[in-house]
Amino acid sequence: MADSKNKISFWRKDFSLIFILFVFCMICNSLLDAASSDHELSYLQFESTGVGGGFENSRTEIITLKNQSNSPLRSSAPISSSSSDCSVWNKECSEEVLRLAKNPENVRWIKSVRRQIHVNPELAFEEYETSRLIRHELKKMEIDFRFPLAKTGIRAMIGTGGPPFVALRADMDALPIQEAVEWEHKSRNAGKMHACGHDAHVAMLLGAARILKAREERLQGTVILIFQPAEEAGNGAKRMIGDGAIEDVEAIFAVHVSHQHPTGVIGSRPGPLLAGCGFFKAIISGKEGRAGTPHRSVDPVLAASAAVISLQSIVSREANPLDSQVVSVTSFNAGDDLDAIPDTVTLCGTFRAFSNISFYQIMMRIKEVISEQVGVYRCSARVDFLENKDTIYPPMVNEEEMYEHMREVASDLLGPKNFRVVEPIMGAEDFTFYSQVIPAGFFYIGIMNETLGSTHTGHSPHFMIDEDVLPIGAATHAAIAERYLYNKGLLMN
Repeated sequence: MADSKNKISFWRKDFSLIFILFVFCMICNSLLDAASSDHELSYLQFESTGVGGGFENSRTEIITLKNQSNSPLRSSAPISSSSSDCSVWNKECSEEVLRLAKNPENVRWIKSVRRQIHVNPELAFEEYETSRLIRHELKKMEIDFRFPLAKTGIRAMIGTGGPPFVALRADMDALPIQEAVEWEHKSRNAGKMHACGHDAHVAMLLGAARILKAREERLQGTVILIFQPAEEAGNGAKRMIGDGAIEDVEAIFAVHVSHQHPTGVIGSRPGPLLAGCGFFKAIISGKEGRAGTPHRSVDPVLAASAAVISLQSIVSREANPLDSQVVSVTSFNAGDDLDAIPDTVTLCGTFRAFSNISFYQIMMRIKEVISEQVGVYRCSARVDFLENKDTIYPPMVNEEEMYEHMREVASDLLGPKNFRVVEPIMGAEDFTFYSQVIPAGFFYIGIMNETLGSTHTGHSPHFMIDEDVLPIGAATHAAIAERYLYNKGLLMN
């Protein structure tokens, strides 16, 4: 009997030990499984050619995030999509996109992003911290991207990874302006300010990225997100194109904030929207002499003055009155010696037009008129259009199909009353370089709010925006991209 009890006691102890070991193994396996299911970062680094800068720009960084089948916004955006699969696009799909954008947590986040960029404005091709912030947010959202393009630019990707490809673009650079707006998030960089709303453009595109990532399984193709440097100076768009930003892309869209429309109102038009813009510098050469003996000189002041008058006839007598064009001489420099006829005079100015034909016709005629006119006065001229300084911007022309797509999306998303057909303006934008390569659509989104004081034009030290526009802009971006892919899917089927 005692021996039997000892055996039972032994087996009980042995069974307990086995059970403890079994539980321990199960816990270890669970921990290993959890660790292996975490998203891994894969870094592929290549030596970059033709890219300046220091450590940040010494390589091309391609971020590929694996195991993306888990919750797409787990670490960044606790917003979820609806049960509707939008296999047939309807009003509910548009409402869902807007609901995601206006989620309170998302609104707080997108305002925070914009403010972080606003306090640290960076000029053309110097957007290092802005670019770093964008990449940080993309990694949190588990979105693949390439960096750098055009020194500080980024090309990100959401969707199937296959065609069709549609792109959304935001510019990142600030202006050399001292901010005069007194508020908590005023620029901390002396003489630099986001006075044209590019901080808002970046925030809205990142907001669109959040929405699109949440709806990634519904995308019938791939959305390319382009974060571009140097719109204000340097034609960053041309550099981005050269570095492959729109490779495989068949259409591209972009937005610009506007103080001319109430907050959240979308504006655009088919055809010419923004003028082509160019600048010129002409050096008129003669022979210097004393003002009291003008017959011993060849007077470039007289010759240049005649050229200024003659330039006005290019628009008034050569252009179709229904085809708006501008030629303006904005600088006349003949020196400051009041008793001398100078050797040279320098003229500078700008020209604008809404069609490529008119734009390049003006360019040709400026050179001809100056050269021929000063020749009458025995002078010579050298005319430079500063093309090596990237100051030539062709007209921005919206493709009819792209315009109709933007109008339809905005009307469904925000209501027909919140879409306006706008007049073309003489401003210029380097987004036009994308439109020279692929079909493009450009639109405005209003930021005017008199109560807040957001009524000042861009490039003003008093410029500010109504931040309520941010989620609306994000939703508009996202809906334009998703519905473009949806419509392409219909055509392919």
